[in-house]
Amino acid sequence: MRPAQLQAVLDREFISASEGQHTPVMLWGPPGVGKSQIIAGVAARHGAPVIDIRLSQMEPSDLRGIPFRVDSLVEWAVPAMLPDAERHGKAGILFLDEITSAPPSVSAAAYQLILDRRLGAYEVPDGWAIFAAGNRQGDRGVTYAMPAPLANRFSHFEVEANLDDWVAWAYENDIDERLIGFLRFRPERLFDFDPAHNPVAFPSPRSWEFAHRALQKFDNTPLLLATLQACVGPAAGLELNAFVENLDRMPDLDAILRGEEVPVPREVDLQYAVASALVGRAARAKGSSDARETYGRILDYAGRFPLREMGVMLVSDMHRAIGQQLFSVPQFSAWANSVADVMLY
Repeated sequence: MRPAQLQAVLDREFISASEGQHTPVMLWGPPGVGKSQIIAGVAARHGAPVIDIRLSQMEPSDLRGIPFRVDSLVEWAVPAMLPDAERHGKAGILFLDEITSAPPSVSAAAYQLILDRRLGAYEVPDGWAIFAAGNRQGDRGVTYAMPAPLANRFSHFEVEANLDDWVAWAYENDIDERLIGFLRFRPERLFDFDPAHNPVAFPSPRSWEFAHRALQKFDNTPLLLATLQACVGPAAGLELNAFVENLDRMPDLDAILRGEEVPVPREVDLQYAVASALVGRAARAKGSSDARETYGRILDYAGRFPLREMGVMLVSDMHRAIGQQLFSVPQFSAWANSVADVMLY
């Protein structure tokens, strides 16, 4: 399932915890695909805390608590890491990350916590959702087969890498527009992991964020190529570096936003780059006094692409970045009419 759909599922599951209808959710996926990022996004949207428990780093007794004697009885001290309404809040997310890396003796200790929302006398507060994530056995990570009793305590979703969802996230998080343009140009590079070869550095949504940081730190230095390859692997790093070096032939974006007649570059890679850069300008203009004028001039330019699908991609990304206000821009109707056959067929 693509990340945008999973976000909707997890949002509803979070809300359902306070309604008594919550089902624990298990996210499956290869390394770097964004499982933890999706959970963090749910927490951020709801202003809720996340308690991240790594069962792979624990012993069974760490989860159950420490026994102590009270008169002739033995009671258990509840681990401070478990959700507590007074200390952590009435609503939140208990996140069992890397659960498939936990040995069976530890995962067995979590059975009651996941299904019954309790451990002995301890109870997970109402309003707290239980989410988990882990790698599949074929991903060459440190994984154990999930025991059937544990698996049957979750609803299961597999996380897919989706370029449109990643691009929407990238604009929201100010990822370098050159990187977005490159992945629009080479979409197959968003996630390229071959577990048979078990590479150290490889392209993934997570490692492209590392490449963004490398662009900020090492741009225009002799170290850029090496640092990009260190993030996303030799081949993808070399391609991104070549793409960035070719951008000195980009058209003048300021002239486009002034409404001047700027020709569309003939090279396809530059078309992807200018489209991504214009979406970035639209996102930064959101809420400003000249936002509608900026959007209108970008729509005018979108209509000039010889390949109309390129303009459709630009406007689709702009819609994800700025929302419904795009439809109220006067130029939108003219642009939509000019590409109606492309949108329909």
